[in-house]
Amino acid sequence: MAAMSRCVPSQTIWMPEADAQAARAAETAARTAYGRLLATLAAQTGDIATAEDALADAFATALRAWPSSGVPDAPEAWLLTTARRRVIDQSRRRETASNASSDLILRLEEAALGRLDPDMPDPRLGLMFLCAHPAIDAAVRTPLMMQTVLGLDAARIAGVFLVNPSAMSARLVRAKAKIKAAGIPFGIPGKDAWTQRLGSVLNAVYGAFTAGWTEAAPEDAGGDSLASEAEWLARLLASQLPESGESAGLLALILFCEARRPARTGSDGSYVPLRDQDTALWNMNMIGEANDLLRAAAKCDDGGRFQIEAAIQSVHTLRSVTGETDWPVLLSLYDALLRVAPSFGAAIARAAVLGDLGDAAAGLAALDDLPIDRIDAYGPYHATRGHLLLQLGETRLAHDALLRASELLGDGPASRWLRDRAKAISPH
Repeated sequence: MAAMSRCVPSQTIWMPEADAQAARAAETAARTAYGRLLATLAAQTGDIATAEDALADAFATALRAWPSSGVPDAPEAWLLTTARRRVIDQSRRRETASNASSDLILRLEEAALGRLDPDMPDPRLGLMFLCAHPAIDAAVRTPLMMQTVLGLDAARIAGVFLVNPSAMSARLVRAKAKIKAAGIPFGIPGKDAWTQRLGSVLNAVYGAFTAGWTEAAPEDAGGDSLASEAEWLARLLASQLPESGESAGLLALILFCEARRPARTGSDGSYVPLRDQDTALWNMNMIGEANDLLRAAAKCDDGGRFQIEAAIQSVHTLRSVTGETDWPVLLSLYDALLRVAPSFGAAIARAAVLGDLGDAAAGLAALDDLPIDRIDAYGPYHATRGHLLLQLGETRLAHDALLRASELLGDGPASRWLRDRAKAISPH
């Protein structure tokens, strides 16, 4: 995760076992606790950038100290204490310390003594609602949460939003500077403000889940994957906001997707597309929970994007019962999704459904209506285009589109599957 890459150097050479053990412990803390540590420290300092610098220094100190002193029993507490001390020391060294810096020292010292106790099951949630403050540009709220709280770097966030990485990085820097300059208060807003800010928070959690969808399965990552973190935060939001159908819808959507994870790859690690997955491998308990959430969400009065997306996934899971996929229902759901929350991803998925309904030409025409300058670097666009071209018998064009998709998707199972498929229809 980005948090780890910011704080823990990549270990590419041999090192003594004590150093390696310290690096592993620091890496684990970065992967599992960075967001919580940053949220706690930022709430106490009132400055995200200061909190990030102090936490990075704490990780660097850990890599120097732990090989000789041993990994502490509570690494997270050690890191937080070290980061707090760094901030306090910096404040005290300033020759022109202001009242604000004196107040900062007091707040941190109180926190170190345990007298500052955020009233929230997970401090990351408070920082996420802070990042959704009305004074922050709406377009950057969700990316800011994804970087600051969930640990994604600007490049991965840019990939989710289909924008240039350098442009995304600049937006994030400006947003953090505005938080500091405007003196936006830290802490969790009252529940009367949650509804206004909830959409950005839900989008950030789903964005993190999307980014983590291709990671190792949670059971293979010790339960510490980005997808697992997103599921935990979605559960937290759903429990804190039982009246929110969209919170329940997001959790349902994540559970539907996670239920299929065991079937996404074969025993040899190869990619298995949804239509070819063995439904016996799907987690039916998770699917049952997701359907219960979706039914509960329907009783709320805030129907929106996540409930529709969850309904789409629910239709796919019905194949485990009927043996078939109801493509007309899926088309109507994608039409509804595009009315409520238009996106390139939804438009591309709808085009694929048109192909499954036997109208590949209409699907291809729908893709042609999309702005190529925005989606030319988006792998799923080219993969869908290749699938539709193949249905139309345009083998050479299909080959090129599938190969382009495989190049854009890196070197994971899906990329290799697309490359093999392109090779199988190669006109050469």
